[in-house]
Amino acid sequence: MEEIAGPTQNQAETRNNEAKANLSSNPSKTESVDKPPDEPEARYNRLKLFEKVMQKSLEKLIEHASFNRFANTFHPLHKKNPQKMESIHKQFIEQLRKSIQEDISRLIEEGRLEFKMNELDKLESAAQNNTAPAWRPSGVPEKDFCSFLMPFYKKQEVYMRLELKKIQAENAALAQKVLAGRESISQTEQLISTAVDDWKTTVTEFERLTSSLGPADVFDV
Repeated sequence: MEEIAGPTQNQAETRNNEAKANLSSNPSKTESVDKPPDEPEARYNRLKLFEKVMQKSLEKLIEHASFNRFANTFHPLHKKNPQKMESIHKQFIEQLRKSIQEDISRLIEEGRLEFKMNELDKLESAAQNNTAPAWRPSGVPEKDFCSFLMPFYKKQEVYMRLELKKIQAENAALAQKVLAGRESISQTEQLISTAVDDWKTTVTEFERLTSSLGPADVFDV
């Protein structure tokens, strides 16, 4: 046994030495293996991650709705017809899975999750490029609360001032229209009054003329 072990040990040492020599002669290979890639890994897709989490949650829910629990809940029916109960459970699981998947798809579509998650990626990227220190609470709730609300109130104040100017301009324009309408009404009333006076004068002249003429003067030929 010792005679056999001797040459095998020498062969192993020889192979190790050759391997070390090859590694020392080709250092670039070892560096390429040990060196991490320069390019960053592809970013994960938040929407796919969300869908994956939803699918795992769905599978967990399906596991809890196992046939054993279903059969125990409806034990008399299962005892009477096990095959029928198994078919009902299968249909129930299929319908449950389909309904939940439709709800998840509707949630993604109506909630615009893809757009919002892309916006979240943009915010994260902008935060990484921002070297300014992040906000931290000062320990005084009143101060932190005011520092949070004051920018909002200032924006609201600017907005309200702009709206006030707009409303004031609209009111001034409406006031001009009202004044113009009143002047038009006044002129119309004056014209009507003048026309009525002229009509009254004409009627008076006509009555005076008819009263001055006698019947003989009218029918005398």
